[in-house]
Formats: sequence, C-alpha cells, structure tokens
Amino acid sequence: MIRVLLAEDQAMVRGALSALLNLESDIEVLGSAPDGEAAWRDVQRLKPDVLVTDIEMPGITGLELVQRIHRHELPVKTIIVTTFARPGFLRRALDAGVSGYLLKDAPAENLAEALRTVHRGGRSIDPQLALEAWSEADPLNDRERQVLRLAGEGQSASDIATKLNLSHGTVRNYLSEAIGKLGAANRIEAYRLARQKGWL
Repeated sequence: MIRVLLAEDQAMVRGALSALLNLESDIEVLGSAPDGEAAWRDVQRLKPDVLVTDIEMPGITGLELVQRIHRHELPVKTIIVTTFARPGFLRRALDAGVSGYLLKDAPAENLAEALRTVHRGGRSIDPQLALEAWSEADPLNDRERQVLRLAGEGQSASDIATKLNLSHGTVRNYLSEAIGKLGAANRIEAYRLARQKGWL
C-alpha cells in the first residue's frame, strides 16, 4: 500500500482528493491537514510514504514544508498539486526536492498514477511546465524574495526589519535590488511581476 498524507487548505478540495484516492486499491489516505504546520506535525506522527501538498497554505507554504522534510532527512516523497501553472513555482519546487508537480485541472487519474511513479522512486512532472521552467531564471535571492513578499503584503520597511531582524537600511537595499532586477518602477510592480512569474 502507498500511504499518503494530504495537505490542502480548501476543505472541499481536500475532501475530494481524499475520496478519489481512497477508491484506489493500492493507496491509503492516512489523513489530511488544512495548513502547513498541521501537515508537518502529521508527517512526523503518521510517517506517510508520500505527502501530497498545495503550494499556498496558511502558516508555512507547501514549498517550505517540502524543504523542512528534506532538512530533517525524513523518508517522505512529495508531490505538489496546485493551480499555479507558473514555471517559477515548478523550478522552486524542484530545487526544494519535490518528486511530482501536477496541476489541479489535470485528469483525476493522473494523481494516482503520479503517486505510483513517485513511490517507485520516479518523478512525475507536467512536461510542458518542465520545459518552460528552465527557459527563464529567477533573478531573486532568498532574502530579496522574503522582503519583497512582505512588502507586497502591505508591510512597511520598519515592520519587515523588525520581523526579519534586519536594519531598516538593509531592508531598503533588498527592496531596491529586487526592484532593479525585475526592471520594475516600484515595490508594488516588482511584487506583481514576481508573483506572475511564480518567483514569490
């Protein structure tokens, strides 16, 4: 049996995925979590073979969850199932160590097949998205991305400095670098561009 844990913040989607996978004779859904922190606790407690997670969730994101699993060297394979058909997201997911990346509008049977492939040690990535992911590199470093995300969410430079334990000037420098790299006029445009590309 392939033992699966689901992490998805939308209750209806979570329920549908669980019901769908439980129809498969070789797949057992151990549980489902509504956010990244709950999923992290469940991963440690239930020890699934495969985690199926969304990217955008409250608390920690799906990508941060995957990174945490790898940092702790847990023997859990990971598949991202998302609405984000953005090359930047896929590239960051692959860098984080995911084994699968599927879009929510893909045929339902694709997920069960992806689980089998990943469980066997293979990879299951949307081929068109994989091609696009390597066509344009993400220009932002991790700190610029972090600062730009918080700025785009409406936080002031002072708030960001406090949150990240940085000086006000350092935050302004990171924002300035991000705006320059993206060729944007200001932080709001830079945030919008980076979101469109999947770099945030």
